[in-house]
Parts: sequence; C-alpha cells; structure tokens
Amino acid sequence: MDERTRKKLDSLPDRAGVYLFRDHKGAVLYVGKASSLKSRVRSYFQRSSSDTRFFIDRLEAELGDIETFVAQNDKEAALLENSLIKEHQPRYNVKLRDDKDFLSLRLDEQASWPRLEVVRRPAKDGARYFGPYHSATAARSTLRLVNRHFQLRTCTDSELASRKRPCLQFQIKRCPGPCVMPVAPNQYAQQVESVGLFLEGRHDELRAHLEQAMGAAAADLNYEMAATYRDQLRAVESTQLPQRVSVVSEIDQDVFGMFRDGPKVELAVLMARRGRVVGVRTFALSNVSLPDDELVAAFVGDYYEHGSYVPHEVVVPRSFEVAEGLSELLSERRGRRVSIVQPQRGLKARLLRMATENALHAYREKARAEEDMTARLDEIARRLSLPRRPERIECVDISHLGGQETVAAIVAFERGQPERRGYRSFHVRNVDGGDDYGAMREVLSRRFKRALGGDARWQLPDLLVVDGGKGQLAMAEQALGEVGVEGLSLAALAKEKENVRGERLVDRVYLPGRMNAVELREGGSALQILAHARDEAHRASNAARIKLGKRRRLQSSLETIPGIGKKTRVTLLKALGSLAAVAAADLEALRAAGATRNQARAIVDHFASEHDAEGSEEEALDNAFGER
Repeated sequence: MDERTRKKLDSLPDRAGVYLFRDHKGAVLYVGKASSLKSRVRSYFQRSSSDTRFFIDRLEAELGDIETFVAQNDKEAALLENSLIKEHQPRYNVKLRDDKDFLSLRLDEQASWPRLEVVRRPAKDGARYFGPYHSATAARSTLRLVNRHFQLRTCTDSELASRKRPCLQFQIKRCPGPCVMPVAPNQYAQQVESVGLFLEGRHDELRAHLEQAMGAAAADLNYEMAATYRDQLRAVESTQLPQRVSVVSEIDQDVFGMFRDGPKVELAVLMARRGRVVGVRTFALSNVSLPDDELVAAFVGDYYEHGSYVPHEVVVPRSFEVAEGLSELLSERRGRRVSIVQPQRGLKARLLRMATENALHAYREKARAEEDMTARLDEIARRLSLPRRPERIECVDISHLGGQETVAAIVAFERGQPERRGYRSFHVRNVDGGDDYGAMREVLSRRFKRALGGDARWQLPDLLVVDGGKGQLAMAEQALGEVGVEGLSLAALAKEKENVRGERLVDRVYLPGRMNAVELREGGSALQILAHARDEAHRASNAARIKLGKRRRLQSSLETIPGIGKKTRVTLLKALGSLAAVAAADLEALRAAGATRNQARAIVDHFASEHDAEGSEEEALDNAFGER
C-alpha cells in the first residue's frame, strides 16, 4: 500500500457510505457498504483483525487505491452498493446468482385477463413476481401445476386478441376461454387471487377461500364450478409439506439458515406463512470469501431483488451493518413495515435452528451426490480407457425429415448434468438427401474450427460422443483430423437392437482403434450418463428440426395469403422484425406496420386458423431450448 492510500485511511469520514478497493490497474476488487466508513475500512488493515477472508492477506499487495462514497443513511448505502456491484462485477464480491440463471413467475393483475408467465428479469411494472426459482425445471413445473388446477389463460395478448374460437385449453377445461366466451370478471378475479395465495405459500388462507367458494357454488347449484374448487383444494393439500413446527402467529416470515464449510456455503430459506412452515429453498455457493455477516446481508438483499415475495419479517442468523437500511428498502417494496431480526431464544430461534438444520442437510446431500458423480465419471473413464475423468461430455446427433431440413444438435454435460448454455444447434448447409455421414462431418468441422479459433464459448470437451456405430465414429475421426484436433477422446454410442439371429444387443460403445464394442450393461452408472446425453441430443436435434420446419412453413404460408405481395411482406418484416412477430400481430399492429385494413384482416384470419390446427405442439417447441 502506498503513502497516498494510507493518507486516505486516516481521512475517512465517520459516516454511512460505500467503499471500493481497486487494484493497481484500476479494476475494482471489492465493493462494500458500512454504517461508518472510517471504522469499517480501517478494520481491513488492522493486524489484530479477526477477518479470515482469503483475500485479506493479499489485499495490501493487490490494493492500488481506495475509493469511497458518502451516503445520507444506511438505506442509500445499500442501494449504492448494489448498483456499483452490478456495474463493476468485482472479483471478490459474491455474485449469488445471474439474472439469466434464475426464473421468476409474473402475474399482472392489472391486465384485462391476467395470466401467469415465466420471466428472467423482474421489472418494476406493477405486476406481482414469485420466485426466484433455483432451476428452470422448478419454475416451469410450478407453472404447469398452476395451469392444470387454476383456470387462467395461457395464450399471449396477441393470440387472445386474434382468436375466433376457443383453443385446446378450453376444451380440456383448463381455461374459461375469455378470448371468445362470456366469462364473469369477478369469477376470473377469484382465480387470480387463488393463484397469488398459492404461489405465496399462504395455503391456510387459500384453503379457507376455496372452501367458501365451493360452498357458495354448491348452494347456487353450480356443481361443475364446485368440482373445480374441490380439485383445487386437493391440489393445495397435495403440495403442502409435512409440518415440523406450528407457531401461533398472524404474520409471514422468511427464515434464513446457513451452514459453512470453508469457502463452501449452503443457505436455506424457510418460508413460514401465518405460523406454518410451507416450504424450504436451498442455495449452494462456492469459493465464498465474504465473512458471515456480509454474506447474509448480500444474500438477503439479492434474494428479494429477484422477485421473491417480501414477508412481514425476515429472520437472519447473523446481524449485519446497514440492516436498518435494508429493512427500509424491503418495506418500500412490500408497502408496509418489514422487520429484520436475529433471535436468540424463543419460537423464532426454533425456526432459525430448523432453517440451519435444512442448510446442513442440503449441504451433506449435495456432497454425497458430488462424491457419487465422481465415482460414476471415474467408471466411465475406466470402462472406456480414457486418459482422465470426463468432467465435460458433449454428444452430437443428426436429424432430418426424409432427407430434408437436416439439422444437428450438440448437447453439453458438466459433471454428468446437462449444461444448457453449452447446447448448440446447426443448420446443415452443404449436405442433403439424408447423408448422415456428410452432415456429421460438416457439423463437427464447424464446431471444432470455432474452438481452435480461440473462442472461449467453444471449449473442447473431455469426451465427444456421437450417436451411432462404427460408421459415425469413423466420420467423426476424419472430421477431427481434418481440422487439426488432436488428443480428444471420442466414442460412438449405438442403441439397443436385435441382430439377425434374434439376439438382443444392449447399448454399445465403439472406440477408435478397438475392434469390439464395449457393452454398457443395463442399469450401470456409465450407461445412465451416456444414454442420458444421447437421448438429450436426440431430443434437441428433433426439436431444432421441427422449429426450422415451422419457420419455413410460416414463410411459405405468408407467401400464399391472397393480397399479400412481396413488397408488403418485406415492409411487414422490416417493421415487425420476424415472421413469428407478423403471425402474432393483431390488426392494429399490422396496420401500423404498413398493411392495409383488408391485408391485416387476411393475415390475422389466416394465422388464427393455422394456430388452432397446431394444437399443443407450440409449448413443446418453446421449451425445447428454453432452459439454455
């Protein structure tokens, strides 16, 4: 630390604010907040400090400058810290989650006919947000559960405006059909209210609401509606967790438990609604250098920023600076007072112990799963004679329809689990007529040329698996040799089949330079991972082919609409941006984009009829690559 920086330490104000540590090149190392900048920042450089963060010992060597910002109060300090972390992405701050990784559910109660939808970035738009969900699967499973039992529309606003007759969801009694059917607004509003209570975990209040509605419907002899409420009651009861604790309370609480093992941290959020525990979420963090108090503060602030329901009270395992400022921020978001407490005894302390137990349990379960996955990957390495454990596996599959619309998909698995950011799809350009070998050669050449070009997004895997037998393996070897890839482990996975003698041949792996295939016996750990990768690649390639076919049919369909010439098509595409946007646009949007009244009507009618014919295929296609 130079003399100029030491002088800054001596002149720090005894006020709330935010501090930045920069390295010698000016890059931000760390951003923190404090009720007193003077005492907090100087504590980093006291030899008697008990701070055990790994970068403390390196701080004086790396530190080039200290920058501070004074705030009026703790609340402003918390706000400023959050914005500076987003702007600079400091090396030593914990980034608890990425907006693109965690999904929330959005419910806009101000819409004419509200619907529940998955979003990645909650916005301050007056809508209600639920989550965040730690996996896309959890978010979409919750969405499917709500759509199955609570009758809200699932179509987009443009689809709602352009419909002429009810869709499949109306036929199977999962939507009242407000697009074309007479639906009572108050009855629909009751469903919206029920969805909100369900997603907030306020199950006791929801049960009372549904029981009252069921009784009223039965009294009016509306037995069909009463049966709907009965089914919703059963759905609520089936999703409630067994209760380990019940506290007489009229408030909602979130209780944060934490377990730490060096740089690895497991956090659990226990949700108590009106005195009953209704759910637990756990989050794993690695390479954490923050002390416990700052970690808790950062996690709590980030958790509610991403759309989670804000309860009356937040129970934390550690006290932290500017807790009052964070409480004010949460109070503004909720619209009423939110308390942040650290209990030492009593019923709240029991809840805190329970949350801590859940954090410890989740940590141990994940540690066991990691050990099991390591053993399974070691088994693959042993069975296939690989030089190292295959931490990253990629699998490629080719798909076409009668030799047309040939596409390929490459899926990536990290430590045995799908890594959807690594998924890639290819439109095969130079091969037709169903030439799978030629398609494999083209796709692998394109994929590995990009890797050799230095693009970090195309890192080399530890093992490349192709779907097929010896022929596909030979073509993959040739393609890798042509682009100059050396030392990459390669295998071909052939599906189970019967030979000409009627003998059952299990899934087999063919390896370069080896005559006989390696049989992967049913139920083996190696088979499960490789077969999962093969099946996922097959699903992804089929989904990409169907998506390509839909796009081409959409384009040709637009060309066949009477009265829509080339000039109008070009004008609409430029204005709306894509064929899908043209198909989804309503009359006003089409006219604003350049279509006449008759042309707009012809386009809306044409695509409305096509949409009804497609049935429920759209949801499967949207989800094919939706979790990447």
